Amino acid sequence: MGSTGGRRTLDRERAIEQAMREFWRHGYEATSVSRLTQVLGIKPPSLYWAFGDKRGLFDEAVRHYQRTYGAFAARALDEEPNACAAVRRLLHECAVEYTDDTHPAGCLLVTAATTCGPESEDVRQALQELREQAKARLVTKIEIDVAAGELPSGTSPQGLGTYVAAVVQGMSAQARDGAGRETLRQVAELAMTGWPTTGPSGM
Repeated sequence: MGSTGGRRTLDRERAIEQAMREFWRHGYEATSVSRLTQVLGIKPPSLYWAFGDKRGLFDEAVRHYQRTYGAFAARALDEEPNACAAVRRLLHECAVEYTDDTHPAGCLLVTAATTCGPESEDVRQALQELREQAKARLVTKIEIDVAAGELPSGTSPQGLGTYVAAVVQGMSAQARDGAGRETLRQVAELAMTGWPTTGPSGM
């Protein structure tokens, strides 16, 4: 934070990082403009000038999260050769990332929406859409594996994708409740026992 012509200037990237942590820790609705301006060390007019409003700052914070702390999920889907390997990696990395004590617990895309009331329905829907987009990418990877014979022909890609999404969201909630890394790793391993296989050789 510096000054230009007597007016304080905003370190935009630092402000987005700090705001992201507040939204991540407390949720969208519980994070007030007064709290944000206090944490960022600015007056409300500076926040509105830089980001438009609280929702504008939140949207920037979510994009920042997706590029940084939450990017591991997309990498798992992109880099692993099949859905099974991608999901195993994803769940084990969830166990690590969701319990990392250098930032708030759990997943921002899950936790920021948990306390949204009717007046923040648009925020809840936006976060739901982002989670659905992530699930759709996994479903596509599962569909490819079914077509290639790596998964049983009767496998429901949508059902299996929803199963994984439920586990991920549950791990986020458990991390918020204080579950440790080893506990969540056990959850990851148990979840993989429900993965369909094509025969005795399995996964």
